[in-house]
Amino acid sequence: MKRRNFVLTLAVAVSLGLGAIAGCGSNETTGSEDGEKVLVMATSADYPPYEFYETARGEGEPVGFDIDIAQYITEELGYELEINDMDFNGIIPALQSNRADFAMAGMTPTEEREESVDFSEVYYEATNTIIANKGSGYDTFADLAGKTVGVQLGSTQQETAQEKAEEIGDITLEPRNKVSEIVQEIKAGRIDAAIVEDTVAKGYIQNNPDLEFLPIKDQEAAGSAIAFPKDSELVEEFNAVLAEMKENGEMEKLITKWFEEYYANQGAEEGAE
Repeated sequence: MKRRNFVLTLAVAVSLGLGAIAGCGSNETTGSEDGEKVLVMATSADYPPYEFYETARGEGEPVGFDIDIAQYITEELGYELEINDMDFNGIIPALQSNRADFAMAGMTPTEEREESVDFSEVYYEATNTIIANKGSGYDTFADLAGKTVGVQLGSTQQETAQEKAEEIGDITLEPRNKVSEIVQEIKAGRIDAAIVEDTVAKGYIQNNPDLEFLPIKDQEAAGSAIAFPKDSELVEEFNAVLAEMKENGEMEKLITKWFEEYYANQGAEEGAE
């Protein structure tokens, strides 16, 4: 399939961005000035290395594993890509109201979410971990009994932690919109630990050597998939390109870039300071 030039635009202000694309739906794309069809991707750009800003102030355009995958797929299918950054818990409502054509945010296709949106095939698998102050040694949910635990609002980690809190009966959950906020709460001593995906935890630990993360024992891998409005015709098209990326080595290349080289470079930069 012939590649087309890629134009990446960004709607950072949610209140303005959502209004501007209110007419966009899963089967009804907008058009750009040069006549190209545009797909709007919803994300929450606080989740490195999946999607994040390279500056601490959130300036510029989001980058990351999911962003590169979205760029590749939309180019292959002949679309321009527009990225709309929002809080994670606002992503599914945006898809349901046809304010976005698809979403990528390291999202796990749970049964509950599948009642509201459709998902692509899983494109990457990871596991949950516990972040805490170095030396805490938490690696089971039982270790969190009597503790205050941070989770990202609307995430599968929140759902899992809620189930375990009800089971154990002595875990206080503190939801926050962004993982970065949770990490700061741990450093400030306002919460004891957090449950975060391992690939994301690794990045925060490298930037905060006073913290540690340990994989939660007896946890199944949690896969990430692309979300769409219900009955979207894009699901089949995206699945075809995902399969192509796995076959031609492009997916493995991006995995190496964002889960090996990215962290290696982060460590080298810190060592040079």
